Amino acid sequence: MRLNLARDEAERGTASGRGSAEPSPSDNIVPLRTHKLDELYRAQAPRLLRFFSNRSGSDDPRDLVHETFERLARKGATYLGTVERPEAYLSRIATNLLRDRAKSAMRHSASAHVPADEVPLAGVDPHDLLEARDMLNRLEFAMERLRPRTREIFMACRLDGYSYAEVAERFGMSVRSIRKQMSRAIAEIDSALSEY
Repeated sequence: MRLNLARDEAERGTASGRGSAEPSPSDNIVPLRTHKLDELYRAQAPRLLRFFSNRSGSDDPRDLVHETFERLARKGATYLGTVERPEAYLSRIATNLLRDRAKSAMRHSASAHVPADEVPLAGVDPHDLLEARDMLNRLEFAMERLRPRTREIFMACRLDGYSYAEVAERFGMSVRSIRKQMSRAIAEIDSALSEY
């Protein structure tokens, strides 16, 4: 019975003027591509690794690639089969992952921030007074170790309260360069303060 159906369809194709070598218009409709996760990983992991290496800062790019595929895997194989362009979908997941990490870091740093007015000053206790002086000396030493331009940028942003864009305009640099200088300054200050 099956052979007869196949032969009938072939005859209909020939009778309608289309030879068996010529595909019908319905043959051109390709069902949504299904990709196996491991094949997709092998194909896209190097590209995502480069993407994260250029944008992730202190996070390990390999961990971010892994988390990107983990987010995709949580959707399930059925969902993956419905995605027309998994490469673009992975890029969107990667971008959202970086955005989520940045928001989390901002929330964490905002909750750790204490205005200087709210910090209790060293009292009469000589031990507390010595600790406060020691901390100020370490901070001053750390600031002196910075390169002059990095120190000026740091002071303009943190002490004078200028935005990165305003500092960039003032120094004739890009905002990205200002961010790099600030990152460098913060890392060097942290390093200098942790040495003691």
